[in-house]
Amino acid sequence: MGPLQGFRIVEIAGIGPGQFCGMLLADMGAQLIRIDRIGDPAPGVSLPARYNLMNRSRPAIAVDLKQQAAVDFVLELCDTADDLFEGFRPGVMERLGLGPDECSKRNQRLVYGRMTGWGQSGPLARTAGHDPNYIAITGALHAIGEKDRLPSLPLNLVGDFGGGGTFLAIGLLAAMLEASHSGQGQVVDAAMTDGAASLMTLFHGLHAAGMWRQQRGSNFLDGGAPFARTYRTRDNKAVVVCAIENRFFQALLEVLGITDISRTDQYEESKWPEHAAKLRHAFRQKSRSEWEQVFAGSEACFAPVLSMTEAVGHPHNVSRKTYVEIDGVEQPAPAPRFSKTPSEIQCGPQACGLQGREALAAWGISPERIAQMMQQGTLK
Repeated sequence: MGPLQGFRIVEIAGIGPGQFCGMLLADMGAQLIRIDRIGDPAPGVSLPARYNLMNRSRPAIAVDLKQQAAVDFVLELCDTADDLFEGFRPGVMERLGLGPDECSKRNQRLVYGRMTGWGQSGPLARTAGHDPNYIAITGALHAIGEKDRLPSLPLNLVGDFGGGGTFLAIGLLAAMLEASHSGQGQVVDAAMTDGAASLMTLFHGLHAAGMWRQQRGSNFLDGGAPFARTYRTRDNKAVVVCAIENRFFQALLEVLGITDISRTDQYEESKWPEHAAKLRHAFRQKSRSEWEQVFAGSEACFAPVLSMTEAVGHPHNVSRKTYVEIDGVEQPAPAPRFSKTPSEIQCGPQACGLQGREALAAWGISPERIAQMMQQGTLK
């Protein structure tokens, strides 16, 4: 049932990074209840419930937090929870009567997670924003894209999910581990700006050492180097190489049949334009599938650039069961993998309803109490 079996978590539904965090924890076996607010529109792009994949593995209920009875009900859930996390702007949960002070009074061991873009403090804390805005002030967005062009938006992987939801999950797990020793919970302030900045740690070190230019598309990890970039094939598809180490660079040249580039010139930047032209010409001679066969078994750090639908069928992904089908919908399997307590998708995304009520009963809420709240319109 996963390494988090036995842990109880309350998720106050909010922005996408919180959804992603909830999915990670629920896939790992936590007993997690997702609480939506009656009457509030779903954050972000609205999807039919079965396709809102980040809501998988846990039930959902909807409560009317404008009613004091609903607020009291959420506080009651906190009594036996290990963690509660939310994704509203600073001050919203306090105005609802569900801030960390109110919740910790009920349960001193409770870890309280807060997911925002800018963080709980600072001049931008209450300002609206989305992933590109958050990563823009960390230097991450500036570094991504081609030389002499505007920065490229890297999906919302860097801010929302990498710097946001993943860091929130790490913070919650660390705080719950500490609480198991101390008996005291704490607040986890997870800001996408902080997480995205942390993801840039390597590049700050390279820049300080004089090994990284701030002009994007000019370095060995941002597409500037001919041995670490994408190339077009004869059938107008793409492949990528990342032969950073010299022995891999030599293997790349050997597979491509290029004999007039010296392996000792790999990091001679004045020769990069010439090298790139030769690699471009070489890759245009075969189709993507032909290059896959030619590079098979080599140490050249090569891969075909696949679409999402193509990725599902790649032999390596098929072998590792990287993708699974739940309720007729293909989706990524849980990660990472555990040898003793494997994660598992407990169920597909759920609309608020029966399974949520069953989860409340498993939490210890009596059927009579649930029925009464539904009759009062406090619970849906």
